[in-house]
Amino acid sequence: MELSVAKTLMLTGGIVFLPVLVFITSYVFWPGVLLKAYNWYLRRRQGMVVRYAHIGSYRFCYSSRGTPGGSTPSLLLMHGFGATKDMWLPVITHLPKNQHLVCVDMPGHEGTSRTGAEDYSILGQANRIHQFVQSIGLDKTPFHLVGTSMGGNVAGVYAARYPSDLCSLTLVCPAGLVYPKESEFISHLRELEKNKEEESNPLIPTTPQELETMLKLCCYKPPNLSQQVMRGLLANRIPNNDFYREAFKEIVGEKSRHSLQEHLHQITAPLQVIWGKHDQVLDVSGATVIQKKLPHCQVDLLDDCGHAVALERPRKMAKLIIDFVHSEAKKHA
Repeated sequence: MELSVAKTLMLTGGIVFLPVLVFITSYVFWPGVLLKAYNWYLRRRQGMVVRYAHIGSYRFCYSSRGTPGGSTPSLLLMHGFGATKDMWLPVITHLPKNQHLVCVDMPGHEGTSRTGAEDYSILGQANRIHQFVQSIGLDKTPFHLVGTSMGGNVAGVYAARYPSDLCSLTLVCPAGLVYPKESEFISHLRELEKNKEEESNPLIPTTPQELETMLKLCCYKPPNLSQQVMRGLLANRIPNNDFYREAFKEIVGEKSRHSLQEHLHQITAPLQVIWGKHDQVLDVSGATVIQKKLPHCQVDLLDDCGHAVALERPRKMAKLIIDFVHSEAKKHA
């Protein structure tokens, strides 16, 4: 009897110990894998399911929750440069559970196909996203589009080119404008260009120190992350750096640099603009540019917030978007 109890205790102890051992080993040796596992856990907890859509040989990776046709329109969320669909997880936590959500990996990012420069330009990305929308049938009913930074540039161009797809639009710290005031990041890029330092880019870190600099640039109050978490973030980014360099060159090139500015006059969807007052990547003065061109847009400027609004103010961002969507839906009820 005692032997049987001892064996049972050893077995249950082993079952408990094994996951702990795996966690510790991953934390020490493979922190990048652990971070991906954590995102998987968050997606599962929030009911987000990863799916794939194919257009010929081209593959889109996206996560979604719920079904279209509820009391509010579907939300399609597009991330910024160097991010993934998972950047929206902090915001999704604060969105209604019955809200139909779709978060897509932008062209070349994470699980979506990498092809060439023609798909990485802002117009190329807008065209690809339109293919994605059609492939999953999201365009059967007008939806609300949200884009941040690079994704905001793409979202604005999408709204201008495919107005019948949308019921409303949210741009968060969007790229693609002529900013009255130059941000710290843009000034830094000009300095690098002047000195012909093409390989150096604050948004494409290669060392822990450069990653720390990027976080300080993107956040008003950078998160206090452990060295292992920083190592994990870097481990997941570095294999993609060649793509990031290629894509970045395309989105800041002549064809894409001011894409949103050039398409503003064609945007007819009700528009909301959200911007962190302390954005060091894309200056908040861009909100004035949009408001001057589209005076009926709603502008929400956030105190104590930088460029990474979804990370720094996820609850506030979720509330602003849902309140805007609801108010627009009531107008057309």
